[in-house]
Amino acid sequence: MSPRPGRSSRYPPAMPVAPEIGSPPDMSLAQAVTLADVRRAAERLAGLAHRTPVVTSRTLDRALGCSVFLKCENLQRVGAFKFRGATNALAALRERDPHAGVLTYSSGNHAQGVALAAALLGVRAVIVMPRNAPGVKLAATREYLAGAPRGSRVVLYDPAAEVREAVGGRIADEEGLAIVPPYDHPDVIAGQGTAALEFLEQAPDLDAVYVPCGGGGLLSGTAVASKGLAAEAGRTVRIVGAEPASADDAARSLRSGRLHAVQNPSTIADGARTPYLGRYTFALAMRHVDAMETVSEARLADGVLFALERLKLVVESSGVLGLAALAEARREGRERAERVGVILSGGNLDPAIVPELIALRGGASVFG
Repeated sequence: MSPRPGRSSRYPPAMPVAPEIGSPPDMSLAQAVTLADVRRAAERLAGLAHRTPVVTSRTLDRALGCSVFLKCENLQRVGAFKFRGATNALAALRERDPHAGVLTYSSGNHAQGVALAAALLGVRAVIVMPRNAPGVKLAATREYLAGAPRGSRVVLYDPAAEVREAVGGRIADEEGLAIVPPYDHPDVIAGQGTAALEFLEQAPDLDAVYVPCGGGGLLSGTAVASKGLAAEAGRTVRIVGAEPASADDAARSLRSGRLHAVQNPSTIADGARTPYLGRYTFALAMRHVDAMETVSEARLADGVLFALERLKLVVESSGVLGLAALAEARREGRERAERVGVILSGGNLDPAIVPELIALRGGASVFG
């Protein structure tokens, strides 16, 4: 059966196939994203995405005993790396079908990324969001969509009674829309990898790169780009993913070689509450990621507050996963690299939770 008008054959069907919990990765999918794909994504993003800065701090270097380079995706458009993957996915789809429309489901940064990309590229977009989505994120998504073509809109659903994939699948079928998932698609992954492509141009010869992990789009894209660039230069680079200790599905999955899930984890890192890796991200991470670190809630709070107080950077809890993981790994002797990169993945911090973070941090900071 051929896809409806507006549905690209490379995009998932109305109901994307979920990976089976307990299954090994489909390693044929580990070839789905290459360094060439990331470079093509960078061409599409030129003039649209910010080339975010790399920040260093002598205070941080002294505290951790190594040279640390921070890639500030908290300063990206919509405040997060998610803009990269969303924009590349929509741009790639428009190349294949100039009249295509898209649908996605998200309560956070991906929703805003797709909405802004739709406005910039002239792509009709429908975004499915829960009724209890944060008001600020819902308002921002609607504001971005105001500049998108007619028919673009937010559709709210009741998360207690409905499944977002089912809601989105029904609308996509009715309107002939291509689904752009939050992380598990080659074009999304390649777009996220452009952050690492820039990073290694700005801070060459890194020995290791620490990357936050939720669904694995940023982690797998970073791994593909970093490993590819290192191979071209005749070097090696270690890729380390970072998760909350209470949401360690990726760490379990990569350790066992079988997909694990953690449903509704209790963590302040809301961007890392994704229950499991995707089909593509699991395979790519198995092929390219060297290690996973997990971080306690106290260390996450410590990382956010250190960024605020000492680095003068606003970074959300999910965004400091890599930094907090590096601090723990250095303190416990697992990381001995001299030049270490860290991706700060987002900066959409709610100021109202700062008192909670101070209480959660408790005693002395691991950063000194």
